Amino acid sequence: MTGRSEPPDGPPENPAGGEDEYRSLVFDESFVQAARMQEYSAQERMGEHARAVRALPEEQLSVRGGGGSRAAVALVVLIALAFAVAVYVGFRSPYPQPATRRAEPLRTTVVPLAPRGAVPGGSPERLYRAEPVSGFRTGVAGIAFPAVERTRNFSDSQITAALATVKDYLVESSLNPDVLTGSVRRPVEHLLDPDQRAQFERSLSSPADDGSHAATGWLVRFDPEQVELADPQIRVQGTIRYEEEAAGALGVISDHTFTYALRPADGPHREDGASLFTVRRELHFRFDREDLRLHRLEVRTAYIQAGPQSCSADATGMLRPLLAGERADDRGPAAADPYATGRPTAALCGTLAAVSSPTTAPTSPGSPPQGPQAGPTSRPRP
Repeated sequence: MTGRSEPPDGPPENPAGGEDEYRSLVFDESFVQAARMQEYSAQERMGEHARAVRALPEEQLSVRGGGGSRAAVALVVLIALAFAVAVYVGFRSPYPQPATRRAEPLRTTVVPLAPRGAVPGGSPERLYRAEPVSGFRTGVAGIAFPAVERTRNFSDSQITAALATVKDYLVESSLNPDVLTGSVRRPVEHLLDPDQRAQFERSLSSPADDGSHAATGWLVRFDPEQVELADPQIRVQGTIRYEEEAAGALGVISDHTFTYALRPADGPHREDGASLFTVRRELHFRFDREDLRLHRLEVRTAYIQAGPQSCSADATGMLRPLLAGERADDRGPAAADPYATGRPTAALCGTLAAVSSPTTAPTSPGSPPQGPQAGPTSRPRP
């Protein structure tokens, strides 16, 4: 009978041979060389001994395994050397690295506007019907964006982000009732560049008429023990414009007039006991790309006109409105000593233009609205 035939008891369980089940246990040459035990040779086994294997001396083990160890050490050394070279090249890069720009301190100018006579009073509705306030919008609606068009280095979305941050700042610093009464400051502070927050904190805790630390340069603030809002619907009118000031800097300038209906905080609240208080805020903001990404801004300059106030009123920490029926005192602005050392005080004051009565004929169409006007005692804007 030719050919292969099956065994009488059937095929084996492992047709490929029994050695396959031990295939995973094959000892290669590297395993044998790394072993710490070695079998005696045939000649050595002929002698008298009780053990079949012997332990290799440490010197021989180091010779056998030294090749792998030396390769591992060499690899570690090469990796460390490559890392050191990369760090060195990074520090010694021939390409100029962009300098980190720090925000500049805010420069402020606050000008009180004194009335020529007694402050007119009335109900908020009647006062708001007067010119030019009757043409103002209410609250946030008075803060509108200009048309957005990309610049050389800033996209439409980046410019829109800058305008949105400016709007948030104006709303929080001019319209938020809690900020107006001085009870909170965080909504304004969290929008500022971190480099300006120390100056902001000092301006609110220790205001000074030094051109840098007037709290009223950052926000609109009244003394809640003296005045309160007679109408929460604040009237607003103004403009916002932007321009690219440098390759990495976007400038935004806002110019808004805010008109508040106020009344005394204590005593009976008469319906006709309100009066208007006007604040014009011209603010110059600056953004870099990090500011745009983090929804924050840098306030570079703030030019503020606010009245009716007396010229002698200290309006650096809080605005000091004259209410219905009150007149400005006869004292002028604080005296300035040109012989004194240190930073000179502002010592500015202006005259508040009279607001038309609701019964006065309206201005002709096309005539510009008359906001607060600075008198001859004030200086030009910075």
